[in-house]
Amino acid sequence: MDRNDIAFDDTAYEAEAIQRVAAPVPMQAWNVDAIPALEIGEGCTRRDLPAGPGVRVWIVDMAPGAQWPVFDHHETGESYYVIEGEVIEGDARFGPGTYVYFAPDSRHRPHTETGVRLIGLNLGDAAFLAAGGSPESIAHCYHPTQG
Repeated sequence: MDRNDIAFDDTAYEAEAIQRVAAPVPMQAWNVDAIPALEIGEGCTRRDLPAGPGVRVWIVDMAPGAQWPVFDHHETGESYYVIEGEVIEGDARFGPGTYVYFAPDSRHRPHTETGVRLIGLNLGDAAFLAAGGSPESIAHCYHPTQG
């Protein structure tokens, strides 16, 4: 008997699939612009978004001509996605649709000529270590702008 000879009850499968889709899923949604912005420096704001344990998610807005007020140190690394505008990191310019990744224990000081909106994330120490990160890259000295 091959697979095509096996009877399959589509009705039971469809009912089960609908039940799984209709089951309550813990979810929350926010208009990010309604979340209060923290002023990090002149022309630089950050909105901290709710996230799961061990993950920090945020939106950064920088006005035209703004520069992040300090060199940002990321013991566990950092990733961000450029939503709109352009961010400058050193000599590199990143526009909308660009995903930027910084390795653990990296530093950077972004600036912008046009203004920029980013969404980014950092792993907390425990999540970073659980994912195989090196304890040597965690210096336990977060900068105050990292929250």
